[in-house]
Amino acid sequence: MKILKLLNKVNLSIILIFFFTFVFKSSSNEPVDIWNVDTKKEAEETKIIINESSVPDDDLEESIYEKQINSQNQNILEIEQDETLISKKIKIAGLYDPSENDLNINMWSNSDGNQILDINNRIKNLKLSQDSKEILNTLFLTNSYFPKKNITEEEFVKLKIDLLIRNKETKLIEDYVIKNKGFKENVELIKFAVNENLSKAKLEKSCDLLSKVEENFNDNYLTKFIIYCLISNNKKEEAQLQFDLKKEQGFKDKFFENIFNYLIGYSDKTDNKISEKSILDFHLSHRTISNFEFEPNESTSKIIWAYLSSSNLLDDIASVDLEDKNKIAIIEKATHEGNYREKDLFDLYKRFQFNINQLLTIKQSYKLLENSEARALVYQGILITNEVNYKLELIKLLKDLFLKDDITNAFKLELVRLLKEVKEDDIPSNYLSFYNNFLNEEQNNFKKIKINNKIIHQSKLLNYFRSDIPKKNVEKDLNDLLRKIKKNKNYFFSTKDIILIESLKSDGIKVSKKYDNLYEKETLNMPEDIQKLINNNDVGMVLLRLVEVIGQDNLNDIGSETLYFIISALNQLNIDKLRNKILLKVLPLKV
Repeated sequence: MKILKLLNKVNLSIILIFFFTFVFKSSSNEPVDIWNVDTKKEAEETKIIINESSVPDDDLEESIYEKQINSQNQNILEIEQDETLISKKIKIAGLYDPSENDLNINMWSNSDGNQILDINNRIKNLKLSQDSKEILNTLFLTNSYFPKKNITEEEFVKLKIDLLIRNKETKLIEDYVIKNKGFKENVELIKFAVNENLSKAKLEKSCDLLSKVEENFNDNYLTKFIIYCLISNNKKEEAQLQFDLKKEQGFKDKFFENIFNYLIGYSDKTDNKISEKSILDFHLSHRTISNFEFEPNESTSKIIWAYLSSSNLLDDIASVDLEDKNKIAIIEKATHEGNYREKDLFDLYKRFQFNINQLLTIKQSYKLLENSEARALVYQGILITNEVNYKLELIKLLKDLFLKDDITNAFKLELVRLLKEVKEDDIPSNYLSFYNNFLNEEQNNFKKIKINNKIIHQSKLLNYFRSDIPKKNVEKDLNDLLRKIKKNKNYFFSTKDIILIESLKSDGIKVSKKYDNLYEKETLNMPEDIQKLINNNDVGMVLLRLVEVIGQDNLNDIGSETLYFIISALNQLNIDKLRNKILLKVLPLKV
């Protein structure tokens, strides 16, 4: 298509040249007014004489030359200005508007690249909680100018790209590359997104993304993908043109060329080879081989496993040979990676045959079995026992056995299901922590805020942080509540109470002086390096450090002192919207 557009432009240029040439020749053949010749000549001679009188011969030539140079310089300047304007357009890379979270476009302007890279490398080694991930996404995907000290623009963009790929958030990736066109680093993101979509048997989504980004990719893999998309959309002529252009540039790929000739209709068969070189090659193998069969193993890549699962090409669990321990281990790993359903794996465990002695002595017998068989024995024991303490003991044991082989994701949904079968009132104290960690966490996501006006951080004052309430109304409610509490000598001000009050005061809500000494302000143990960053208005670095501080913990699980200085840091920087999101997670009573 691009070549056709180019040809059209060339044809248009030829027509215009022909037109202007014709007009010029026509004007040159017009009758000459002989009565004005001398007048014109005199005028020209006068003009020349005047110029000569003011500028010496040598200087005249130089003057004309300088004019040409100046003209060229002006053109160069204009080009440079245009290029500057173009470059300015790509000085900002992100997805969210800064105002969405009370951030600003200059939030990295005071940052040191060495510090950014250092902290980011430490964060990459942490298994971040969902809360940490959300803040990190907000930070790196908010539109902002690039930091200028000790880091290049390419390095900073790479941080954003690594984050998106690390989190495997395909939708965010698609939105990002569409919104931020022109970055050469986007190629890596686009590859990841189209591969992920294809691995889920969503070819149309991959092709749709490639059409939307409208990039002139200097990348063989994406070009192959585009050609294949054109064929799939029955645009074979365009596919042929793209393929021919690529061949002229020296492109060589025997496998793809063989597939191309078959799909385009030049040959009636392929060489029936299965390629695992890429997910695209594997998909093309699957599409073009009539009796496609493939047996995955431990060395099979995760993305091909995902493709096999999405395309219903995996073995039926019911037909798996229980004596094939290696096969079962592969299925367990595939379940951990989301390619087999948990239900299928635990149905497989139910098929194992154990004698009565093994089932009566599970805590001893499992140690004598292969790992997969041991998990099957423990699981069957969980199903047949009604004694709560013993059931919980076996559930915890099974959890540990999955953890031992680093396949814990294979026992997530079933773990919650088994725990739900146990009534909370029946949970022994020694298993309460285990129960809460894996069940209550899942249930908390569905709880609603309950207002309790007897406790400050659970009171209706919370509504201020989730809706636009006039400050005068909040001031009245706050002072009324403090007046009532002052009369209650037994009321204890918790850290969460103080966090709420200090946040309101930070927003300009006034508290009557008579309540100044009602509570003791929390001794702020702000890390020195964070306070220094705050004083320097280094917003990006402050948030990056807060992500590191929160790390693997959920916000609800961090200590009160840590929570206090996190909120204090956000208050000092006036990042109110992000602060409010955090407050509504950690302050309210939820039921």
